[in-house]
Amino acid sequence: MFDSLSDKLQDIIKRTAGQKELTQDNMQDALREIRRALLEADVNLRVVKAFISNIKDKAEGENVLSGVNPSQQLVKIVHDELIELLGKEVKPLDFSGHPNIIMMLGLQGSGKTTSSAKLAVKLKKENRNPLLVACDVYRPAAITQLKALGEQTGVNVYSEDSKDVQSIINNAISYAKENGYNTLILDTAGRLQIDTDMMAELLLIDRVFHPAEKLLVIDSMTGQEAVNVAENFDAQLGVTGLVLTKLDGDSRGGAALSVVYCTQKPIKLTGTGEKLNALEDFYPERMATRILGMGDIVSLVERAQEVFDEKSAREMSEKMAKAEFSFNDFLKMQKQMKMFGSMDNLLGMIPGLGLSKDDRQLISHEGEKQFKRIEVFIQSMTPEEREHPELMNTSRKKRIAEGSGIPLHDVNIFIKQFEQMRSMMKGMNDMKKNMGKMMGKFGSEMGGKLSMHQMMKNMRRFK
Repeated sequence: MFDSLSDKLQDIIKRTAGQKELTQDNMQDALREIRRALLEADVNLRVVKAFISNIKDKAEGENVLSGVNPSQQLVKIVHDELIELLGKEVKPLDFSGHPNIIMMLGLQGSGKTTSSAKLAVKLKKENRNPLLVACDVYRPAAITQLKALGEQTGVNVYSEDSKDVQSIINNAISYAKENGYNTLILDTAGRLQIDTDMMAELLLIDRVFHPAEKLLVIDSMTGQEAVNVAENFDAQLGVTGLVLTKLDGDSRGGAALSVVYCTQKPIKLTGTGEKLNALEDFYPERMATRILGMGDIVSLVERAQEVFDEKSAREMSEKMAKAEFSFNDFLKMQKQMKMFGSMDNLLGMIPGLGLSKDDRQLISHEGEKQFKRIEVFIQSMTPEEREHPELMNTSRKKRIAEGSGIPLHDVNIFIKQFEQMRSMMKGMNDMKKNMGKMMGKFGSEMGGKLSMHQMMKNMRRFK
C-alpha cells in the first residue's frame, strides 16, 4: 500500500537536505519529482495539480526555523497536505436509527459482499449486534455466499426466497426489532452506475428506509476509474462514505489519494487483507505518516491490543521469568505474530526504520521463511520434547533434524539460541528480585534506626 509513492517521496525529501531555505529554485526540481511520483501512483490529474500548487504556496520563501533543516520542513508541509488530501480527520460510522441501517453499494466484483461480512465482524468486536441482510436477488449464489460468510463469522443472515428487495428489507427490520439486532447491513446487488433500472432500486431503498450510512465499496486496484465510479454513485445516491478494498494489493495507492478530493466524501473503512477481520477504520493522519516512512505506532499498538490476550501474555511472562518457557509457548507466540498480518505491513508501522519497499520485502520474506522452518522443526518433536526443552540431547536432535529435513547444524543453532533466551529472561527476573530485596532490606534497616526527619536532614548534607 503506497509503497512506490512512499519510496519516491522519501527520496525527494532527502535531496532538499543541506539547503538554507526553501526557495523557488531549489523547490522546482523537488516539485517536479513529486508531481511525477503522484502520476506514477495513478493519482488523478486534478488532485496532482491541486496538491503541487498547495505545497508550492506553503514552501516557497519560508526561512528554515532554528534546529529544523529544509528536508524536515518539507516533510511537515507534504505531511499536512497529505492529511488534507485524505480527508483531514477520521469520520466514524453513523449508528443512528432503531435499528441502524447501513447500505453497502458498489460495482460487481468490488468486494461488496465480503466487505459486508468484514463490517459485521468489526461491529461485533465493538459490542454491536449486526444482522446481514441478503438483498442481492440477481447474482447466482450471492445469498449462498453471504450465508457461508455469516457462518464463518458467527453473524446471522436474513434472507428470503423472493425478488422483492423492499419487502425483504421491511421484513428484516421487523425481524431485527423482535430479536434484538441493532444494526442491519444491507448487501445490495452489484451494478453499473449507468444501469438506470438498478440504480432506481437503490434510490427507492434510500427514500423508503433512510439508511444512516450509504457506503460505496471501491476496489482500489481500479486506479483512476475509482474516481469515475465514486462521482457517478454519489451524484445519483449521495453516498455518505467510501470503503476501499484491496489496499494491501495496490502499491501505488492512487485511488485513496484521489476519491476523497474528487468526491468530497470521506474514506470510512479500508480492507487490508483477505481475512475476515481485515477491515479497519481509516485515519488520514496515520496514513500520511506511513506514506512518508514515519511509521504508525498508534495502529501498531491497537493491533497488538487486539491480537494479544492480556491473561495469556501474563502467563507467558511468568513462564519466561521461571525459565519454564517451552517450544509450545514459542509456537503460540509465533501464531500471535501472524495475526498481526504480513511482516511487510508490520515493518511499515514501526517508526524510524527508514526501510525501502525492497528492503522491507526482503526482510519480510526471509523472516516468514524462517518462521516456517522453526514451525516444521518444532512439529517434528514429540509432545514431551515440546513441553520440556531440557530433554534435548544429541540423539533427539538427530532424529528431529531427519524428521524435519532441516540440517543438524541449524537445529543445534536454534536450540542454543532458545536456551540462551530462556537463561537471559530468568537472569533478568532474578536480578529484578534481588534488587527488590536489597532495597527492601536497606529501607527497613534505615527506617528502624533513623526517624524520617533525621533521614531527610542527613540527605541534605550530601547535596
